[in-house]
Amino acid sequence: MGPLLGAALATLTLAGPLPAGARGTVAAQPDTGLPIASSLEGNYLAGRLAGSIADYRASADYFASALLDAPDDKFLLERALSLYIAAGELTEVRTFAERLSAIDADSPIAALTIGLDDFQAGRWTDAIASFQHARSGPLLTLAVEILSAWAEQGAGKTDDALARLGKLDGEKWYLFFRHYHAGLIASVAGRGEVAAEEFKAALAIDDGPVSVIDAATRTFARNGDYGAAKATIDKALASAPGHPLLKEVAAIINAKSRPAARVRTVSEGASEILSGLGTAVVREDTNDFGVIFLQLALALDPNDDMTRITLAENFERLNRPNDAIAILDKVSARSPLRRNADIMIAFDYNTLDKVDEARATLRRVIRKDPKDKEALNGLGNILRTRKMFAEAADVYTRTIRAIGSQPQTEDWQVFYNRGITYERTNRWPEAEADFKKALELKPDQPLVLNYLGYSWIDKGMNLKDGMALIEKAVSLSPTDGYIVDSLGWAHYKLGEYDEAVSQLERAVSLMPSDPTINDHLGDAYWQVGRRIEARFQWNHAKASKPEPEDLAKIEAKLEHGLAEDGTGKAAAETVDTKPAQATP
Repeated sequence: MGPLLGAALATLTLAGPLPAGARGTVAAQPDTGLPIASSLEGNYLAGRLAGSIADYRASADYFASALLDAPDDKFLLERALSLYIAAGELTEVRTFAERLSAIDADSPIAALTIGLDDFQAGRWTDAIASFQHARSGPLLTLAVEILSAWAEQGAGKTDDALARLGKLDGEKWYLFFRHYHAGLIASVAGRGEVAAEEFKAALAIDDGPVSVIDAATRTFARNGDYGAAKATIDKALASAPGHPLLKEVAAIINAKSRPAARVRTVSEGASEILSGLGTAVVREDTNDFGVIFLQLALALDPNDDMTRITLAENFERLNRPNDAIAILDKVSARSPLRRNADIMIAFDYNTLDKVDEARATLRRVIRKDPKDKEALNGLGNILRTRKMFAEAADVYTRTIRAIGSQPQTEDWQVFYNRGITYERTNRWPEAEADFKKALELKPDQPLVLNYLGYSWIDKGMNLKDGMALIEKAVSLSPTDGYIVDSLGWAHYKLGEYDEAVSQLERAVSLMPSDPTINDHLGDAYWQVGRRIEARFQWNHAKASKPEPEDLAKIEAKLEHGLAEDGTGKAAAETVDTKPAQATP
């Protein structure tokens, strides 16, 4: 339902605007980089700094410290409360919520927090009363009405809960959530036929969400309608054949077993609306609101590993791999999502430059299933980007064996990546065969066209065909600075320096901070006699943080220039001129 939520996101606020009068200075803390704060203003600024890098716990602590100097400040209370929830630190949040509610009885975040605390304690009437103060825009209005319906179900008032949902009126996409949660409530109440009809109505609106497919399939089977269950799950698997939760329920249906219901308690049901909306929000935006909903969902249902995976994905997008790992480590070893969690953890370790841990994590996954193509390919990608080319080639070979004798279009990248590892380990015939296979699977793939074409020119073979491939790659991807650089450098290698300058200037305009492209343009300028500009580009390349081995070559050219032998060779070797690789 994500695309339908854009307008709703624009109206959503859980905390007020930033205060205009904050002032003061803070000093950098040497061990963490975060500020040391000793005043209200300092804590406020430090909280904002920590929040800007999504360090929710530190940010919350700073705002809580600021409250010591301004205990009744509404903004500080809202931020501390919201950020502790976003950090998953929920032990003391009711205290902050009650202090905030005493200042503003209609604070949405305070009302939602208090309502959910009452909900978990079984104080159903109090929960419903608190939820009504949390209305603020279409998303929260939807959430609190569905949460209120679940509270009524908790009180044993199934008819009231279904009636409340039946009156739910608002945005067009409300209808999906209305039918879905009516189905869940009916299922919890033991009204299987009612649940089945509600799930069918939800699927008619949107048959994509795994949660509604899972719930509907299980309900159909529990009602004895295995035909409807099998039709529903087969259709879903045709679109997402590898989804572990869908595969799990399919196995149950195929065995004609009676599955458990997707939702068995009111807490699990209430968690579903928070998780559903939170998931939609974090996929549309990186603001705190989606994270808050996901953390609250996990508080209601700590066993919801789908929500845990979504939350970890969001922390990865926020460049918080340690936080993502901490969340993923909590995925149950028995969960069908454990394998997905381990693959994510491996890439998070790689982001942290912990290559040994990344390799070990993926190898554990592969030991469980030696034909796991995703895990094998992921390991190969990590090794390749770490320039462990020989080991990566072996892993890609295992991946290709797992693919089998009939590779599909999407498998082009495995052959392409193995071709790179072969080329980098001086196994050109095998590399060339892999590049050609990749093009057979995907004839217009610009990365493959570029790499094969440039390699031919670099080796002095198939010059005309090589240039044609690169030119085609540029026509397919005209704004890719790396590919345009390859075209310019191919002209350079052929001694066509004026055309090289033209193309390399274009490549630099597309990627002005890339050290290799700037170095190439410097070489081309030198060859056409523009020596001052050549040194300027080499200096720019030097300042753009090249690899250590490339830095030495650039410095040698700055000191000695290029050899005057008409061949285009540098006095020191040119930096690595291999075409750009596909990302993992």
